[in-house]
Amino acid sequence: MPSFSEMDVDTIWMDGEFVDWEDAQVHVLTHALHYGSGIFEGVRVYDTDNGPAIFRWDDHLQRFYESAKPYDLDIEFTPDELTDATVELIQRQDLGSCYIRPLAYYGYESLGVSPGDCPTDVAIAAWPWGAYLGDDALENGVDVMVSTWRKHASSQIPTNAKTTGLYVNSMLAGEEARRNGFTEAIVLNKEGNVAEGPGENIFLVRDGELFTPGLSESILDGITRDTVITLAEERGYTVHDDVSISRGELHTADELFFTGSAAEVTPIKQVDNVEIGSGTRGPVTEELQTAFFDLVEAGDREEWFHYV
Repeated sequence: MPSFSEMDVDTIWMDGEFVDWEDAQVHVLTHALHYGSGIFEGVRVYDTDNGPAIFRWDDHLQRFYESAKPYDLDIEFTPDELTDATVELIQRQDLGSCYIRPLAYYGYESLGVSPGDCPTDVAIAAWPWGAYLGDDALENGVDVMVSTWRKHASSQIPTNAKTTGLYVNSMLAGEEARRNGFTEAIVLNKEGNVAEGPGENIFLVRDGELFTPGLSESILDGITRDTVITLAEERGYTVHDDVSISRGELHTADELFFTGSAAEVTPIKQVDNVEIGSGTRGPVTEELQTAFFDLVEAGDREEWFHYV
């Protein structure tokens, strides 16, 4: 990902106003800066055959509001208001294909662990973003390692809320992998079963069927995960979407791939230096990846696209 200083972006929406990019600032004593008390989404805009469109915006927005509930974040803006703000933000910056980051967090007022009277602040940014795991990852796949860091359990912190502070766990796992020469990590849950990547869900292909950890395995209920399940079932594949996958099953899989709004559909070619399948993008992964990109290029599935 290029640095923001290299991008032609100049506007962010904050609490009902459009502000200059450089002026989108918070106080150093903002509650969320100290305690990770915020929630967010990551959403893709695709430059479809019919023009720029936000992919599965309604689903992302629903998860955004649901993520706020466990933390009592009171988002004063309605979904329609956030939608209008997002569309105008994209239009103001003349963005086609891009990435959207809605964020809600406890702001500046007091600094006890309890947010007390801290306001709920809301911001939306958008910027160009290409392939998350590298330009050649979509075709050639990525090398990953199983992290020594474990994913927290839902009995400790809600795993299906997309919470800012929880991504410290993801950062630790991902950076450990990169220090060891890998592109990305796979994180196990407290039972030692496969959970997900630091920012991705994971699929395993065996004997022409697809397997992906269920929600009870401490995963985020990914929207791209749901998209791929739908596309796979429409093509006649059997999808087991509520399973436990052991660490050892990773090495014996026919194929593995990540899904995510940022990662899209990315093949995994090695785990812990063990080659997966033939060590290249497998046929099932390729078919579903092609189906995904055909979908977002055409933009013709009305319920999944919000045109800008």
